[in-house]
Amino acid sequence: MFELDHELAQKIVDRALAILPCNVNVMDSQGLILGSGETERINTRHEGAQLVLANQRVVEIDEHSALSLKGVQPGINVPLMHDERLIGVLGLTGDPQALRTYAELLRMTAEMLVSQRHREGERQWREQRTDDLLGLLLSNTGNSQRLLEEAEQLGLKPYLTRTPVLIELSSELDVTAVCEWLFARVSDSWCLCLSTHTLLWCYPSQSMVDPSKFLQKIEKQGWPILRMAVGVPAQGIEPLRNVCRRVTALAGYGRAVKQGEKYLLLTRYRLPTMLWTHREDDAVGELLAIIDKVQSKDNNGQLIQTLRSWCEHSGQIQSCAEALGVHRNSLRYRMDRIAEITGMDLNKLEDVIELYFGIQLLPHFVTCLCE
Repeated sequence: MFELDHELAQKIVDRALAILPCNVNVMDSQGLILGSGETERINTRHEGAQLVLANQRVVEIDEHSALSLKGVQPGINVPLMHDERLIGVLGLTGDPQALRTYAELLRMTAEMLVSQRHREGERQWREQRTDDLLGLLLSNTGNSQRLLEEAEQLGLKPYLTRTPVLIELSSELDVTAVCEWLFARVSDSWCLCLSTHTLLWCYPSQSMVDPSKFLQKIEKQGWPILRMAVGVPAQGIEPLRNVCRRVTALAGYGRAVKQGEKYLLLTRYRLPTMLWTHREDDAVGELLAIIDKVQSKDNNGQLIQTLRSWCEHSGQIQSCAEALGVHRNSLRYRMDRIAEITGMDLNKLEDVIELYFGIQLLPHFVTCLCE
């Protein structure tokens, strides 16, 4: 239920005083003066306003009548309505007959300002409730059918297929602005601020969005992005929640292992991310022990660089050699050396997979060891 407050009442007064030749008072539904051109009258009771509230009609007070009323000066007092409900009283000081036209203009202006404030309040409530609801839906507590029904009522369309994208920004001042920018450009988007630097954007998969292009567009707006982790489409709250969890893990993997990569796809790093989430497991330590063997014999980092490039090029000798700027025979020599050090057979898929996962996790463990 909408109620007048001091701020809005004084705004009405200030707007009216800029054009009217008399003092203006704004009273609440109890007859208390909330705003006035005569500041000493604020927070005092206005008996003329109480007459308006009691009779729900215009009350004109001449000099004689004013003498019998407390806190009242000659003038005209009119009801202030909102949604067909009496919420306050507007008072103009002076000769009632001369103020009737002004009173109607004041009422029109005041009701317009009240409507604007009400709409703004509704918008702010809706935004806050939407944020709260999205937070619940994407958490482990958001399984209630009531929440899904409320999401439908708010127009959130919880059953659409969506792709979650976690965006990390370099400035905390940009998070809300980026959310608003994305929401305005992709209809039916969900956008949730997770922290002062991080937001989660879930866009409808049918919208044909290219996140990599949006990354460029966002940065052109002057909002530098540290990292963008892109998930896969998911339909329904539970599947979407699971993908959001994996996207969060992907971003963590990027911070720890792929610091130089700004754009991370879950489809590309699905397995390394899954392994990284279990980095405390003994089996992961065994994979790193294999890589440690290479490091112990690699004084200048050449072998580690070669292994990383070899994995990135799926073991393709020619493309890997070109990327490293070496001859194919030199690359073969280095890979034979790695096989010799680790005891791995590069012709066996199982051994190649172990080397691949080990090198994918190396930066995180190097950091940990340095700490």
